[in-house]
Amino acid sequence: MRKSAKVLSMALAASMVLSLAACSGGSDGAASTEAGTTAEAKSDAAAEGTEAEKDSESADNKDAAGTGETYTVGICQLVQHDALDAATQGFKDALKEALGDSVQFDEQNAQGDSNTCSTIINSFVSSGVDLILANATPALQAAQAGTNEIPVLGTSVTEYGVALGIDGFTGTVGGNISGTSDLAPLDEQAAMLHELFPEAKKVGLLYCSAEANSQYQVDTVKAALEELGYTCEYYAFSDSNDLSTIVTKAAAESDVMYVPTDNTAAANAEIVNNICQPAGVPVIAGEEGICRGCGVATLSISYYDLGVGTGKMAAKILTGESDISQMPIEYAPQFTKKYNKPLCEALGITVPEDYVAIEE
Repeated sequence: MRKSAKVLSMALAASMVLSLAACSGGSDGAASTEAGTTAEAKSDAAAEGTEAEKDSESADNKDAAGTGETYTVGICQLVQHDALDAATQGFKDALKEALGDSVQFDEQNAQGDSNTCSTIINSFVSSGVDLILANATPALQAAQAGTNEIPVLGTSVTEYGVALGIDGFTGTVGGNISGTSDLAPLDEQAAMLHELFPEAKKVGLLYCSAEANSQYQVDTVKAALEELGYTCEYYAFSDSNDLSTIVTKAAAESDVMYVPTDNTAAANAEIVNNICQPAGVPVIAGEEGICRGCGVATLSISYYDLGVGTGKMAAKILTGESDISQMPIEYAPQFTKKYNKPLCEALGITVPEDYVAIEE
């Protein structure tokens, strides 16, 4: 609007100059007025050019700083329990540290239902989130089925080849999926069981049959334990509804039990403990959260640190620093021998000095 007024003003001024020139017959006064008007126009044009350059420079600086970018990250967590909660928190903390207030989270919990995972993922796809965190195997499987375009990072997933049905998995999923694994050295977990219970004969392997990665873990541990001279038996439950029945049977038939990093078992660790502790049957757990609820010892990772690692991966993807299709799965950097002090005392179990008590 201001530019139009200025043009009109200049037109009127020119008209007046021409009129004066006609009246004076081209006097010095008219020439001076015309020169002044021309100088004013040039000055205005120069000023406008300077402002435009400043605006352009300001926009370039803003884009370079990335302050204009905002991101929405959808988080689908299978169920609420210590390990998954810690992974989600670590992920959010790392992303906030990297991107500040430019990242927002749509965090949803499937309450242990894989079908709900699919519903959540579909809602993320419909709303067009910039990245999806799939926390636990069923969430990752739902994300794989739900989108091949939005970047998907898994966490708290034990073995990606098994979870995603990839034969001959070499460490990089490719496409729009990558993430972090909570896989512990399963042979060392078997060795831990042997270290604490060398006189035991029968080991019950308790896991949820609906979780593919749980099956992978108990198969691997079974092979390692049988090499150490144990007799192993599978005790699979389909969901929390038949858990109590299966645990009761396992406790009656086993000297010691092993529970892998199983989300259903983790969410119902109290049920396992209420049966195994009175029966005097110790449990070796695949991760710290389960151990806190029903186990005597574990060789475990920090799920918070695992989440932090996943968050750092997400920041690189969102800012364009890394291509998710070329990002290999990352693993926890260290493992710690931990024990449940109150439960060990209740069962009369003494652990070696290199074990660290789990904080209550």
